[in-house]
Amino acid sequence: MHFLGIDHIVLTVTSIEKTVRFYCHILGMEEITFGKGRKALRCGHQKINLHETGKEFEPKALTPLPGSADICFIIETPLKVAIEELKRHQIEIIEGPIEKTGAQGKIISIYVRDPDQNLVEISNYLRSL
Repeated sequence: MHFLGIDHIVLTVTSIEKTVRFYCHILGMEEITFGKGRKALRCGHQKINLHETGKEFEPKALTPLPGSADICFIIETPLKVAIEELKRHQIEIIEGPIEKTGAQGKIISIYVRDPDQNLVEISNYLRSL
């Protein structure tokens, strides 16, 4: 097999409304509705499907649990600007900025938590000068 990338992932959440508010109104993703009223978040060329706990769609993970995800997002916005925006929304940065290794090289990252306490890493790739 030859993989091109990730099309979508699924987050199991306690409240779709709170999740949409965090990812769309604070982080700037786009809310989309598909199928028979299902909700997802557009993130670049990918999407994050949302399943509310106890109302998951089949097939699903064997033991879907809110708060068990650890996701890294690459943003185009300079991290310094993102930090200011998060502070404006009173979102606690729990770690960073710190240098890490992404899928395509070195990144600089900060970490926050979403409404379900998932770990959300927000990063910029470091470019060689």
